[in-house]
Amino acid sequence: MASALSAPAASAVAAAAARRKVFGGGRNDGRAGCRVGIARKNTGHIAMALTVHASRFEGVPMAPPDPILGVSEAFKADTSDLKLNLGVGAYRTEELQPAVLNVVKKAEKLMLEKGENKEYLPIEGFAAFNKATADLLLGADNPVIKQGRVATLQSLSGTGSLRLAAAFIQRYFPDAKVLISSPTWGNHKNIFNDARVPWSEYRYYDPKTVGLDFEGMIADIQAAPEGSFVLLHGCAHNPTGIDPTPQQWEKLADLIEEKKHMPFFDVAYQGFASGSLDEDASSVRLFVKRGLEVFVAQSYSKNLGLYAERIGAINVICTAPEVADRVKSQLKRLARPMYSNPPIHGAKIVANVVGDPTMFGEWKEEMEQMAGRIKNVRQKLYDSLTAKDQSGKDWSFILSQIGMFSFTGLNRTQSDNMTDKWHIYMTKDGRISLAGLNLAKCEYLADAIIDSFHNVN
Repeated sequence: MASALSAPAASAVAAAAARRKVFGGGRNDGRAGCRVGIARKNTGHIAMALTVHASRFEGVPMAPPDPILGVSEAFKADTSDLKLNLGVGAYRTEELQPAVLNVVKKAEKLMLEKGENKEYLPIEGFAAFNKATADLLLGADNPVIKQGRVATLQSLSGTGSLRLAAAFIQRYFPDAKVLISSPTWGNHKNIFNDARVPWSEYRYYDPKTVGLDFEGMIADIQAAPEGSFVLLHGCAHNPTGIDPTPQQWEKLADLIEEKKHMPFFDVAYQGFASGSLDEDASSVRLFVKRGLEVFVAQSYSKNLGLYAERIGAINVICTAPEVADRVKSQLKRLARPMYSNPPIHGAKIVANVVGDPTMFGEWKEEMEQMAGRIKNVRQKLYDSLTAKDQSGKDWSFILSQIGMFSFTGLNRTQSDNMTDKWHIYMTKDGRISLAGLNLAKCEYLADAIIDSFHNVN
């Protein structure tokens, strides 16, 4: 027999029904996060109370801004007409606008005309791209290619290629350490930390000369445990723009071979640094010619301007074809749970450009033009610094560096002054991207550098 509700209970039920009608919700409405309640005070007024339930993500802290990409975010928020973004390494025209290479437009037009589909690629990527990228890196006539000793996987630009290699090192060389230059590209340490691969630094930059500390570099690589992986920048070292000379590369190869280390090249600027694809790959080819096994990560963000396509490759040069087959099989096994298979659009652009003699020639011309513009800007900045600075400081390191970056020698406080006073955005280690500079802004930048160097401790 159902029992009748007392007057107060009936009133409470009615009030609850009214709340659901007005505000929605209830025990089974699937909502989470907060609940609204209504309480009647003695005064007759209605008060609303908000109860917030604790999130399961309470223990997740706010991540700090990315030291490189965060520069662009700050730049966009600045309303000054004088502002200049020299933080991110992306090529700009003389009008400081992003550029799509003409040869890329031609390749994309060809792809549209063919009406190709969007089917999944194999785990290792687009076969024509893999062949083209290995040929470009090592030379099509290189014996290691003809002998089938190169394991190549298309991957997600330079970062993805490095990350895949790091996972391989962690799985098959768990006791090995990676040696990283000091300083290096800001994401290198993140990649190896995330893969749980231990690393240490070797000396590279000499602040006294704003040049290469080659003796320190040799000493640290010599002192490293035998069988370490030595991460080297194939050309246009990021962030310093300082590369070893050909003679110094020979000595490094001698030492790495003697110590049974594994050379691991990051090649992000082939053809973009000097304007020559062959010259910019000479360091890698030297080590391969010695018969060493070598890791090489490649990116086409800079030299083809395919920043958003995330197109690159990881190459492992091995001693024998059967070794390369085993290495490739395990790289594929690692890639499968990471991203399954890579995107096709950028891979087809590269394959079309490299595989067509006419487009390949046009690409080389456009690369020379990009490299030439940066060289002109570098020269103009040096001329402006030497003309304006009466202190006698030697600014010639600007000219001895190569590629899109210049390491100014400014410290963190001085770099802050560049931004706070002069509206020039750059990374806090003193690196500037000359790809984001034009001839018209060189004198303004020179004024800012001179002020920050001499007047800020």
